[in-house]
Amino acid sequence: MITDANGLPLAAIVPGANRPDVTQWLPWVDAVPAVRGKRGRPRRRPQRLYADRAYDSKACRKALRVRHISPVIARRGTEHGSGLGVYRWVVERTLAWLRQS
Repeated sequence: MITDANGLPLAAIVPGANRPDVTQWLPWVDAVPAVRGKRGRPRRRPQRLYADRAYDSKACRKALRVRHISPVIARRGTEHGSGLGVYRWVVERTLAWLRQS
C-alpha cells in the first residue's frame, strides 16, 4: 500500500499469498493517481518515496529515478536508527485502520 504523508491510501494492490511484496512495488508506484499541488499541470508522480530495507536494491532505486522520484530507502546492513520509522508508522496506522484493529 502507498499512502500520502497523512495516511490516506493512494494505491493498494493485493498480491497473491505466495508472492513477496517486493515484486509488486513497481505496479504500486505506477497506480498512484496525479498528485495535486501548485497551479498548472499536476504532478503525475510524488517527489519522494519512503521505503524500508526490503526495497533496498539498485534496480528499485534506478526505476524510481527514471520516474523522477527521489528514493529514501533504508540501506541494508546499516544500523537501525535511520529515522525512517517516523514516516513508516503512517502506513502501519493506515493498515490498522483498514483492519479495524
